[in-house]
Amino acid sequence: MPGPPADVVRRLYATPPDRFVAARDAAVAEARQAGDPRTAREIGRLRRPTVAAWLVNLLAIRRPELVADLTQLAEALREAQRDLRGGTLRELSAQRRAVVGALVTEVRWLAAAEPAAPPAGKLPLGEVEATLNAALSDTEVADQVRAGRLLRASHYAGFGEVPRPQLRLITGDDEEPTRPERAGRSGVPERAGKPGVPEKAGKSGVPDRAAEARRAREERAARAERAKRRRTAARELEKARAELGRAEAELSGAERAERDGAATLDRIETELAELERRRAVAEQELSRAKLARRGAERALSAARRRAGEVEGVLEALDAEEGDAMEGDHEAD
Repeated sequence: MPGPPADVVRRLYATPPDRFVAARDAAVAEARQAGDPRTAREIGRLRRPTVAAWLVNLLAIRRPELVADLTQLAEALREAQRDLRGGTLRELSAQRRAVVGALVTEVRWLAAAEPAAPPAGKLPLGEVEATLNAALSDTEVADQVRAGRLLRASHYAGFGEVPRPQLRLITGDDEEPTRPERAGRSGVPERAGKPGVPEKAGKSGVPDRAAEARRAREERAARAERAKRRRTAARELEKARAELGRAEAELSGAERAERDGAATLDRIETELAELERRRAVAEQELSRAKLARRGAERALSAARRRAGEVEGVLEALDAEEGDAMEGDHEAD
């Protein structure tokens, strides 16, 4: 049965989780209004992803070419792990760290462009990184990541495929079986060697000891070659396991550093929020001080004007008194 329309799925799984249910209900209502109840039911079955899964889905939907590169790297890693190619595995491990780190950075940028995304300090980037590493190890997780329909973050404790080296324990019983004897024309069983030709006997009538010695040398050489190959495979396996341990330690250290970085970022954001609050308070106080200054300036101007008016009155009174005194002198 076909699923819901691909464009609807992409749109919903690119929606931040806290808006997913509302967007899904709207899509269901739209399908019902269009007279398509089957599609409405299929859309209604879609489940909301976690924030970490949403970030990975956002990466797959917005930057599918980067996820395709991740898939190619995963196949190369699995092939190197199966073949126990230590040098190639080390090179690909370094490439894995670089690719996953670049993808996590891209996820951070994609989230910053989403208006409803959580703050940068609240993004579960550690879970995103763990999911991308799991996609390198698990083909089912890789398929979900590539489809952009991941519901929750994934984790993988190891690195590469679950180690299942195709090795076979070689024992003495693994030697190539001896060709069964068969009867010749005389009914006497023929010895191993050239078909139809009985084993060459010496002058005394006993089998050729040189041929037996040659076969013994060949068997010893074959056993020595198998033992050499076994030792080589054991050394390669030891190297691969050592590289696996180093890769796990590096991953653990990177996750620890990422958690410390997130904690530092949270602390800085908290400090910034406090500075923003103090800035807003200071701006309010400055605004009130400006209003008070303007009021004081207006009051000063009015006082000066009033003082000038009073001084004018006093000067007029002084002039009147002076005129009156001069008139009295003249009258005397």
